[in-house]
Amino acid sequence: MEQVLVCNPRRNALLKEGSKSDKLDARKLAELLRTGMLRPVYHGENGLRTLRELARSYQSISKDLNRVMNRLKALYRGWGIACAGTQVYALRYREEWMNKIPHAGVRRRAELLYQQLDGLQGLRRTLRPELLAESRKHKAVKLLRQIPCIGPIRAARLMALMQTPHRFRSKRQLWTYSGLGIETHDSAQYRYVRGQLQRSKKPQQIRGLNQNHNHEMKEIFKGAATRASCGVGPLRDFYVALLDKGMRPEMARLTLARKIAAITLTLWKTGGRFDAQQLKPQAA
Repeated sequence: MEQVLVCNPRRNALLKEGSKSDKLDARKLAELLRTGMLRPVYHGENGLRTLRELARSYQSISKDLNRVMNRLKALYRGWGIACAGTQVYALRYREEWMNKIPHAGVRRRAELLYQQLDGLQGLRRTLRPELLAESRKHKAVKLLRQIPCIGPIRAARLMALMQTPHRFRSKRQLWTYSGLGIETHDSAQYRYVRGQLQRSKKPQQIRGLNQNHNHEMKEIFKGAATRASCGVGPLRDFYVALLDKGMRPEMARLTLARKIAAITLTLWKTGGRFDAQQLKPQAA
């Protein structure tokens, strides 16, 4: 039986060494395959194609919308016009804001940006019910909606991105995939003392979060953690308990994001219900 293995090129550092050609790359890949060092890429579930494409479209439109909004504010700030808040985007106040710009050419540019803004907002409003309707066809979305601060859009995007929880053996694999895994660098762990091999008491050196990850997954979990830390409920209590122990706010939010990811994986795998009594700091 023949097997086709699709690999992640970022993990094949051997291909970057020396000369490059189709023949050389094939030989290097064969050597990596023989030694078991090739990592396959997950291809996903066939029944989620429509949801995945709708989620990608929603995310792309949202990114474009944020860019246009940032360009609008940058235009006003470039002329020394303070534009804090969201009033600058409102349709009823646009004429008032545009009159603050003295140059006609700049006002025309602002008009074009406002047209882009209206078009993207209309597209997102049209796409949102389609995405939610498609997500409701999958039972896992109801499980994810039980988690506080995981709303319908976040649940639909999580479903489209993760596809199945069984691709992650443990919560730590999900943390790494979502950019919430902690990287440590260590060396000289053992040394000889009077002829006996002993483990060094030097603590591991933490190098921050892993860089190779799915950025959309990280944005979902960190966004949910930020919202939970500012609201009310069991996740807010979990966050406050971390602060009371002396943890810095940014580290407490990271711990909360890891906790939300762990709960997501557990509920999705077991099909259980969210229980606030089981929120334990040591589990995060």
